[in-house]
Amino acid sequence: MDIAVKIKSATVVLSGSVRALDNVSVELPANKSIGFIGPSGAGKTTLIRSIVGRQKLTRGKIEVFGRVAGSKELRKDMSYMTQEISAYPDLTVRENLRYFAIMAGLKKGSITVAIDNALRDVELLQKADRLVRDLSGGQKQRVSLAVALLGSPKLMVLDEPTTGLDPVLRESLWKLFDKLKAAGTSLMISSHSMDEAERCDYLLLVRGGAVIAQGSPVELMKQTNTKSIEAAFLKIVRESK
Repeated sequence: MDIAVKIKSATVVLSGSVRALDNVSVELPANKSIGFIGPSGAGKTTLIRSIVGRQKLTRGKIEVFGRVAGSKELRKDMSYMTQEISAYPDLTVRENLRYFAIMAGLKKGSITVAIDNALRDVELLQKADRLVRDLSGGQKQRVSLAVALLGSPKLMVLDEPTTGLDPVLRESLWKLFDKLKAAGTSLMISSHSMDEAERCDYLLLVRGGAVIAQGSPVELMKQTNTKSIEAAFLKIVRESK
């Protein structure tokens, strides 16, 4: 099995005493959709920020495709969609994507096609010339996702990418995630939605800054003798106390 991310003893201590991550050691497979599942404050975002190199570890090590997390060499291989909207409100959707495409180092001749493809994938092509400030919250969220799609990264790290979207659009985006995965993209997706967790190939159940369980949805349900990921998660939480 090819490994996208290796995490060894990753610990993050904030404000001198708060353990946002607590001695996490896992290996995450490549070319899969991996769900980071847990309640708000569980440590999912800290783990994601550590993988993309935006959070300094207090102790431990993280490697992405064999390189230290945050390395300059990884910039073209990874994209990161935060929970915050990563677009300038006073620019149009297309202007935003053009700016981020240039910053990502895309070749000048390929930028227009890359932008159109990204907008088509997130169903925003008809809104390309609208100012971002005039879009709905869900549309702004999709602009951020379009930015993450630019350059066809090997690894996409998405923090709550479907929050605030209607069920039809969520279904459409999960079809896009499956398409990206089939093309060889590794996906790491943070969510507190258990129905979305069941769509992932592999899951990390995160609580209190620690990974309390990991495996495919089928494996976790089998281990806990339950019939849903939500039931499996609740049973694992009870048994981990």
